[in-house]
Amino acid sequence: MSNEVETKGRRSGILPAIAYFAGLALLVISVYVITDPRQETEPEAAVTTTTLPATTVAVVEVEAPAFVQGEEPIADAAEVILPSVVHIATGTGIGSGVVYTADGLIVTAAHVVEGQETVGVRFDNGDQMEAEVVGLASDVDVAVLRVEGEGLVPAVFSTDKPRVGQLAIAVGSPWGLESTVTAGIISAVDQANCDFGTCFSQVQTDAAINPGNSGGALIDRNGHVVGLNVSIRTSSNSNAGVGFAVPSATVVEYAESIIAGTPLETAFLGVLGAPAAGERAGAVIREVTPDTAAEDAGIQVGDVIISVDGVEVNGSDDLAAQIRTHQPGDVVELVLIRAGEELILQVTLGVRPPAA
Repeated sequence: MSNEVETKGRRSGILPAIAYFAGLALLVISVYVITDPRQETEPEAAVTTTTLPATTVAVVEVEAPAFVQGEEPIADAAEVILPSVVHIATGTGIGSGVVYTADGLIVTAAHVVEGQETVGVRFDNGDQMEAEVVGLASDVDVAVLRVEGEGLVPAVFSTDKPRVGQLAIAVGSPWGLESTVTAGIISAVDQANCDFGTCFSQVQTDAAINPGNSGGALIDRNGHVVGLNVSIRTSSNSNAGVGFAVPSATVVEYAESIIAGTPLETAFLGVLGAPAAGERAGAVIREVTPDTAAEDAGIQVGDVIISVDGVEVNGSDDLAAQIRTHQPGDVVELVLIRAGEELILQVTLGVRPPAA
């Protein structure tokens, strides 16, 4: 796990069951399942494609329609984003992606294309071609593809944090059904998700997400991307109203680092934590690593961290996820409880040391 905060006794009782969309195989861990919204194979009635023939994407002469607040906001938003959402076919499954630049860069979920050098891409207008996998950041589930095309319609990525309760629209290829639009709301933000091996902050939505949606767009009423859909939590391998997306700010940050060929360093606090068992939820510190940001800031064993830069921390997973939203050198404000008193510490985050 790439976060410095490890969880002891993260969840008690019946353990979750995790199903990754790549294989739709279930690993039983609890009363729910984490399902990767990518379908392992095409539906039985569909044609399974490994590498699609390379063609040239037609130059799009018309601009994406400007958003107008009308009587059908979902339809208006869908009209804006659909030319930017693609269907992805690999040798082992399918997924979705979003056009990032007009000259051929596409972003998707890392697990959709992991282990592949090239994949097949089909656009909303029917054009299809081969895409090169430029690179991926598996720890945050972001990847970049490149096609040889011009005049693509790039999506607008909003780096503003969405609001809980706002309209959320998911666009992708669930079960291989391309250009599918579903709608709901943003159910939560800053939601810690550690099910892919690394704790990081995600957006939660109840918009229907199913296998094949992975890597597709989660958009707002303006047709702007607020996240890349990556997983669902379910007990039946299909939508149960609890879906997760990588926030757009994270997508942009990691996509730019992949394109530039400069991997991002991981911020490091330097503590071992566990869920607090007292009257106040938080992350109780069990160990402070010597010569780290935590020790320099005066964090002590027994402290309960309850927020990071104003974002509430409900456990050690939340703490790890919030630290991952920052970069080494960032100064963060930690609010903690020590001996019943609330303290505020300014902490300059360090760099996570290489794995031993």
